[in-house]
This record gives sequence, structure tokens and C-alpha cells, in this order.
Amino acid sequence: MPKKAKDIWKQVDQYFAGALIAPGDGFDAALDANRKADLPAIDVTPLQGKFLEILVRATGARRVLELGTLGGYSTLWLARALPDDGVVVSLELEPRHAEIARDNLKAARLVHRTELRIGAAADTLAALVNEHAAPFDFIFIDADKAGYPEYLQWSLKLSRPGTLIVADNVVREGKVIDPENPDPNIQGVRRFTEMITAESRLSATALQTVAGKGYDGFVIAVVIR
Repeated sequence: MPKKAKDIWKQVDQYFAGALIAPGDGFDAALDANRKADLPAIDVTPLQGKFLEILVRATGARRVLELGTLGGYSTLWLARALPDDGVVVSLELEPRHAEIARDNLKAARLVHRTELRIGAAADTLAALVNEHAAPFDFIFIDADKAGYPEYLQWSLKLSRPGTLIVADNVVREGKVIDPENPDPNIQGVRRFTEMITAESRLSATALQTVAGKGYDGFVIAVVIR
């Protein structure tokens, strides 16, 4: 991607974040903590975090499922949108990431709205189904992309009519359009998209995004029956 385009995207991000996210309201401390802990710099942007918060508020969600906690930055945005008796159940593979996320949630005084589960997402999703967990109102998928097809299958088992499912990082800088790309992340997203297309219970769209982080996008689907 041309450097000039990326510079413009970053500046536009900074402009809107400065205008629409009040100082101290964007969980900057969590991003700093994640940087100091040398976590991968793959958090959603502040504007994308606010987007998730707005979606949760707009849907009136009380139960949120998140696949991929990392340092808890997106978890914070999701949790802030909930009423005090709401909960974000967030799944994370790495114990150290979950520990950092828990510290960030405590610092933001939102830990009481969250439940972190450590382990492979497929295993923790299966456990939720086996526990007969109540359906989730909102599901945010932001884990390994190769696993997206399996995560969609489990998400449908944990949904109800009206559940909104949002999957991040689906455009992959445009590489998703190449059916021969051997990257398992690309193939995972393509299979995920094919499954949504074939699933009569879902109505979906895709949004391409550009930001300081680069060129990517979301798939957004609603369970219609």
C-alpha cells in the first residue's frame, strides 16, 4: 500500500478520534500497558472500538461473546456498552494475554462485567454449548482467521434470532479475493464467507475499512431465524 495513502488514513483516524472520543475516554492506559507488555500491535483502533460499543448499545445487548481477548482493549469497549448486570465472555488462548487483559479491565473498573476463559477457542466454545449457556446477543470474532469457519459453527449454536455477529480482519489488504492464496488466514476467511452465504439463518454484509493500521474490514451478520 502506498505510504502516502497510509499517512492520510492515519491522519483521518486521528482527526475523527480527536473529535469523537473524549480525552481519557479511549482506554489509552490499556493501549500503553499492551505496548509495554510487548503484545502484538493488533488491537482494534479507538474508532473501531467505539464502533463496537455503539453496535452493542444499539442492539441492547446484555450478553456478549468475544473470541480473542489479547490485552482486553476491545473487551473494554464491549464491556462499557453493557448494563451493570451484563457480561462479556471473552476467550483467549494465551494465559499471559488474559492476565494483562484482566489488569486492564480492573484499572478501567469494568472487570465485574467480564468473564475471561483461557484455552483454545474451539474448546471453550464447546464447553459453553455443553454448559447450556444462554444465547449471546452480540458476538465479536477476532481470533485466528484460519479458525473462523469453526467459530461460526459454534457461534450459531450460541445465538438466537437477532444475535449480531461481527468478524474482524476479513479483507486482509485485499488478498481475500485470491482463491489460490495459500495463506490459511485467507482461506479461513473465504471458507467463513462461503458458509455465511450458504446459511439461511444469516443475513450479512461486509464493510471495507482503512485506518492507520492499514486496509481491512468487517463482516457483519444477523441471525434472522
